[in-house]
Amino acid sequence: MIRRPATRLAGVVAAALCAAAASAGSPARAAEGIPTEVLRVCADASLLPFSNDRGEGFENRIARLIADELKLPLTFTWWPQTIGFVRNTLRTRQCDLVMGTAVGEELMQNTNPYYRSTYALIYRKDSGITAKTLADPSLQGARIGVVARTPPSEAMLRHGLTNLEPYQLDTDTRAHHPAQQAVEDVAAARTDAAILWGPIAGYFAARQPVPLAVVPLRDEPGTSPFQYMISMGIRPDEPDWRHWLNGFIVRRQGDIDRILTEYHVPLAEADGTIRAAVPEPDGYRMADYRSPTPPSLGSAGTVGPADVERLAKAGAVLIDVLPTPPKPDGLSAQSRWVPPPHRSLPGAHWLPNVGYGALSAEQEAYFRTNLEALTGGDRKRPLVVFCQPDCWMSWNAAKRAMAMGYQAVNWYPAGTDGWTASGRELVTVEPEPRPEPRAAN
Repeated sequence: MIRRPATRLAGVVAAALCAAAASAGSPARAAEGIPTEVLRVCADASLLPFSNDRGEGFENRIARLIADELKLPLTFTWWPQTIGFVRNTLRTRQCDLVMGTAVGEELMQNTNPYYRSTYALIYRKDSGITAKTLADPSLQGARIGVVARTPPSEAMLRHGLTNLEPYQLDTDTRAHHPAQQAVEDVAAARTDAAILWGPIAGYFAARQPVPLAVVPLRDEPGTSPFQYMISMGIRPDEPDWRHWLNGFIVRRQGDIDRILTEYHVPLAEADGTIRAAVPEPDGYRMADYRSPTPPSLGSAGTVGPADVERLAKAGAVLIDVLPTPPKPDGLSAQSRWVPPPHRSLPGAHWLPNVGYGALSAEQEAYFRTNLEALTGGDRKRPLVVFCQPDCWMSWNAAKRAMAMGYQAVNWYPAGTDGWTASGRELVTVEPEPRPEPRAAN
């Protein structure tokens, strides 16, 4: 059985346990499995970046998109992601959906894939390693972490990479996270590099105190594949449920891709090429503000909804930079138009029109004086800057705040859409007034 490369912890896992017993009192479902009262998802309570019991994983968030389309409440059935997971959850009808399983899974019926990812090589950017493939000479002699019995192990030996640091494959995630530990060991220079399932590598590499390179790998001839298509798993006797989910994937692929990008998941195309990330420009984005953005912003923190919530509780200032909506075409000059209410994160301050690539003197003064007022002049106070998905306005504004000397700027690329997709509520806010500049000391 192929189950989430890397077990979510490391790769192609062999497991042959399955049983079926329908439990009495299950929530109502349509004849072929479509939930009608509640969406129940099988998941691991401690397996970031995929899922946890605080809703911080990308599978938590994609499950929320599904529940919202069904107009149903969302609940999770928690079970450690190890041997017996399917047998004790989906097969006993404790839940109705597994969010991530490799195509080819034999214990479940697969939906169409909703992303394709790959194993990735990680190393410290200051380590002297410059590898883009496992054949690179700079890897010779390096101490390389790898999760036991995963596809990279075979390929490494073919390239003469024998100085290995092994990490356990089958583990109870309530106590151990070997793949996360492998990333942290690279950051701490306990190892020189590691090869891990890409979603794990990308997510944890972005959260280390030192810069790490993440190099997605392509399949190599003569070895086990590095790339896997990931689908959702359901019971075999539910064709209508599968059809509905396949339609959801088509409808919401853009939203799914944005969530995956936010979590630094390396995405591969059908031909094996790695989807190139949007590069960071040297300056500000000057046009096409609603288009795909880079996965990061210089030294600024790139955060998700759970991070935003944590930062806000710790006193960060939330800055919404969505522009004011334009007056609709066709209205006469004499027509009175009232813009719709602006919905944003609780506690956010709306500074519209400060995210353009070039600001007028008035716009720049509005941004500068509001930041001064909202932070009390403390340039070390954390900021969280956001807009909507694929919105360069927030990227520009966050970069501009850094240029003004703010030292704890965080960019929230998913914005208000990501906030609601994670099950959180928005509130109506008004634009911040134009404050008087602080008097010089």
